[in-house]
Amino acid sequence: MSVLEESPDSPLKKRPPRWSDIWLKNTKPLKHVVFAMQLQSLASKDPKSQTLIPHFATIDRTLLLSDELLLKILSKLPLSQRNPNSLVCKRWLNLQGRLVRSLKILDWNFLVSCRLVTRFPNLAHVDLLNACLFSPRNSEFLLTHRMASMQMSSRFCSNWDLLEENLLPVEVVDRGLQVLSNGCPNLRRLVVINASELGLLTLAEECLTLQELELHKCNDNVLRGIAACENLQILKLVGTVDGLYSSLVSDIGLTILAQGCKRLVKLELSGCEGSFDGIKAIGQCCLMLEELTISDHRMEDGWLAALSYCENLKTLKLLSCKRIDWNPGPDEYLGFCPTLERLHLQKCQLRNKKGVRALFQVCEAVREIVVVDCWGLDNDMFTFANVCRYADRWDLIDPLDPDKCNLGVLPTFAIVHMLTSFQNV
Repeated sequence: MSVLEESPDSPLKKRPPRWSDIWLKNTKPLKHVVFAMQLQSLASKDPKSQTLIPHFATIDRTLLLSDELLLKILSKLPLSQRNPNSLVCKRWLNLQGRLVRSLKILDWNFLVSCRLVTRFPNLAHVDLLNACLFSPRNSEFLLTHRMASMQMSSRFCSNWDLLEENLLPVEVVDRGLQVLSNGCPNLRRLVVINASELGLLTLAEECLTLQELELHKCNDNVLRGIAACENLQILKLVGTVDGLYSSLVSDIGLTILAQGCKRLVKLELSGCEGSFDGIKAIGQCCLMLEELTISDHRMEDGWLAALSYCENLKTLKLLSCKRIDWNPGPDEYLGFCPTLERLHLQKCQLRNKKGVRALFQVCEAVREIVVVDCWGLDNDMFTFANVCRYADRWDLIDPLDPDKCNLGVLPTFAIVHMLTSFQNV
């Protein structure tokens, strides 16, 4: 009888099963791992057998892991190793793309060709600002702004709106937004320029989880599309940027916005035109609004009185405003924000006494006042601030040394007046 045959009385029939047999009974992938390791061990002992099993000796062990398990492993690695890991093989490249959540696009063709949504299907934050700018080849100049950088030709010297002729057409931008919304339905944040109402409506219909939007070169008609984003919580509107482009956001657009986006928590209006009616509509409709930022505004006189309608506002920021409010109106119509906690002034002109006085009256309930690199600081300003009797903290920041409070450059009377007002609280 052959040594490989088992007789009925053979002791091998009565041998209890080994623990490895039980462990590997219903685990097919682990059986392949053990089998490959055994073959590799045999190949190392018998040099003649190495030529018979080259495939098993060089097998990729990660092929035995599911995509879900391998994704969990790759997600635990440091960010610095993600790019090298994507070079291992095509599978790792695809899996690494599924881990990317935020991306800044520089090439518009990468979006419209659907390579973006194929390569990165789980994107949540997308910045299309630089991709929407057309840069001519072999240009002589590089234009750098705080929001974008692009190549410029010598023709820009005769055109004050430098980006107008270098923006992609509205139809092209809308087509890109359609591709993005169809491929990334879980999009939560988007930055785009020169979009239209149609493109934003498509975005609102497909991306129901969109919560943050930054829209440059915005106008009243575009805001009809933004109003369809019912779950929007953070919004930044840029109407006009001096020297780059111009667009109009008026009370009509602000009213449309207020009636559609009632869940706004943070709102920033940059280079927007409006008045009392637009800000009042936002205060009455956006009841969850907690932070309002006004940057380089072109508001009409009397807009400050509308801030009193923002009943839940906690933070008010004025950035790069050449004026506050030339004619705020009578004091009895100004009102105040009862829940306001923080007032932030940065790079603002504070020389108009009437506007500064009205601002502090509207913010009389504020507890913290931050002044950074503003013009027009004098004794009268702190006299007006005496109405803020609940303010227990002043941050007067020197732009050359932001880590310290720059009280030394203020007039002595202003410091004494400020300290006296603290003692009276």
